[in-house]
Amino acid sequence: MNFSERPILVFWESTRACLLACKHCRAEAMKDPLPGTLSNSQAEAFIKSLTQFKKPYPILVITGGDPLMREDLLGLVSLARELEIPAALSPAVSTKFDPNLFIKFKNMGVKALSISLDGSEETTHDAIRGVPGHFAQTLEMIRFLVSQGFSLQINTTVMRENVEELADMAYLLKKLKVSIWEVFFLIQTGRGKAVNPISPEEHEEVCHFLVDVSYYGIIVRTVEAPFFRRVVDWRKTRTLSECHPVPGTLYQNLSTKLSRLLGEKGGTCLAQTQGTRDGNGIIFVGYNGDVYPAGFLPLPVGNVTETSLQKIYSESPLLKAIRNGDFTGKCGICEYKILCGGSRARAYSFSGDPLGEDPACPYVPELNRLKGVHI
Repeated sequence: MNFSERPILVFWESTRACLLACKHCRAEAMKDPLPGTLSNSQAEAFIKSLTQFKKPYPILVITGGDPLMREDLLGLVSLARELEIPAALSPAVSTKFDPNLFIKFKNMGVKALSISLDGSEETTHDAIRGVPGHFAQTLEMIRFLVSQGFSLQINTTVMRENVEELADMAYLLKKLKVSIWEVFFLIQTGRGKAVNPISPEEHEEVCHFLVDVSYYGIIVRTVEAPFFRRVVDWRKTRTLSECHPVPGTLYQNLSTKLSRLLGEKGGTCLAQTQGTRDGNGIIFVGYNGDVYPAGFLPLPVGNVTETSLQKIYSESPLLKAIRNGDFTGKCGICEYKILCGGSRARAYSFSGDPLGEDPACPYVPELNRLKGVHI
């Protein structure tokens, strides 16, 4: 697909209202909607504007905050379906969850849902989500949604607090019959500024581990870790000892535990490596209509109440630069800059430059290696 013409995913932060208090929340969500949240008529106009893109229309991912906090959500989803715009939902697990509502969504043709699980144990997950008993509620919701036949994706944000539990989480997902795992690599924005990230070397090791997970019948996707594609590419033709850098102790511990829990890996690699990145095939619309390259990159490039998303996406100088790969630092000279391109959100959070290098990637580009330069 030509990402210069249209994105494949439009994320819409339908509200910042949420009943949870997640310690890594990029939106710093709160219980009440913020002033300026798109009204029903503005939201409908925005959804209708997506038909300005060529078919197939982008998938509209309705997120938040918690989209269940919008009283008009059912009608907005219905409108998207009438316009043949594929819609997916990313609700929070809270007292707003109503099984009957999700049955209505299913009957309307909604197939894909994503919810978050940030630990394999109650203590870890509940501490991250900020609500006692939330782990048990999440498992109950997962079981219900799987039983209803939804294509359910589990989102997990990797951080210092849960990285050692990733193998246990993969085992838990298999037990719950969840087949899609989207792993977010922490961006220190919003409340996430106070969360402990893992090191660049550990980012690399987690990527190698996720490749292993993908051989157990779990589709693995990553968010803000485009270097995962490089690792997947390597693992098709190289042994671990031939990779640079070579995975270390964290990978060995996670991989060993994974084998102990699920047996030796086999089958087909289900690691997804679609060549999208912030602003390239992906676009984010905020609660008030502001448009960003991604939800974790709070640098507005327009507003849908003033300019159509199609026009913003195709004409924004920043988005064009991102799609062209006009990066600086080692991302700009890396032989993987098209396949990967680095996290634009992390570059921005680290240096203030959305075209800068991704500090979480430990890879030294071939050009620098040949010159004997090590970054």
